[in-house]
Amino acid sequence: MNVRRLIPTTALAGAVALGLVSLSACAGTSDAADGGNGGKLDVVASFYPMQYLAEQIGGGHVAVETLTKPGVEPHDLELKPRQIGALGEADVILYLKGIQPAVDEAIAQAGVKNTVDAATLTKLEAHGTSTGHDHGHGEEGHGEEGHADEHAGEEGHEGHDHGSEAGADPHVWLDPVKYAEVAKGVGSAFEKADPEHAADYKKNTDALVKKLGDLDTEFETGLKNTATRTFITTHSAFGYLAERYHLDQEGISGLDPESEPSPARMKELQEVAAKDKVSTIFFETLASDKTAKTLAGDTGLKTDVLDPLEGITDKSRGDDYIEVMRSNLTALKKALGAK
Repeated sequence: MNVRRLIPTTALAGAVALGLVSLSACAGTSDAADGGNGGKLDVVASFYPMQYLAEQIGGGHVAVETLTKPGVEPHDLELKPRQIGALGEADVILYLKGIQPAVDEAIAQAGVKNTVDAATLTKLEAHGTSTGHDHGHGEEGHGEEGHADEHAGEEGHEGHDHGSEAGADPHVWLDPVKYAEVAKGVGSAFEKADPEHAADYKKNTDALVKKLGDLDTEFETGLKNTATRTFITTHSAFGYLAERYHLDQEGISGLDPESEPSPARMKELQEVAAKDKVSTIFFETLASDKTAKTLAGDTGLKTDVLDPLEGITDKSRGDDYIEVMRSNLTALKKALGAK
């Protein structure tokens, strides 16, 4: 975690206090309640994966504001006082604890009744720099507990406290099955917050869960037979995806996209690439590709994008979650030599 950019606790608390005081000086009611937003449910989403769920499930009944704007690396988000104040006006806050400490603290102090932490809606696991299964793994470990602590002491894992549990990996949205579990929980929260439109929220949730189920089938089928099961990526965001589809993720930088790998780790990755016939080093759209290109140059390998979907920009290979995930699948199939 790049702590140098985070808002100091005292400044954050003061900003929250100012925001809430200014809100209490106003009507003290949400836009949805007083009709200021056309009667829609006001939803604040912390970053893109939460925004996508809110929009898909809420449909025309919600007005969604996202704290992390396109192109901003979400781990390093700094909240403006206006954003912090606006949290208190929300009907529903949807976030994923552990990704953005500044957001976590502001949300905790906002005290909104319908606050949904996506990390509580599915099971989190621990993933380090190396995540996945040995070759010949068969059907074990389809995303559950098998490898929760296996890499807990590896380089790239220590010092990262993402997640609501110590050492837990928060990147659950990159596994369509876990993301569907989160979607169901979000749907229930919307039904509770706005009972009048509960039937529509349930219908939209079911439709999204089906789309995610279809996506899961595409990944399962597309990655079933490959020349290698190992992929190397700058940001170890794909631990759940690796477990779900029996792949081995080797992360250059661990869970924090901006941490620098040691020379020993770079040497180890060169050996992994040779041993496991790796063809491609993956980098992402919102962080520097310098390390990936350095390793690729040292090993004579290609580079390509594997998008952790923390934000959609004009550089993204797709306009929404499903499209970008399909682009990720295409990139993985090519890199792994899918048959």
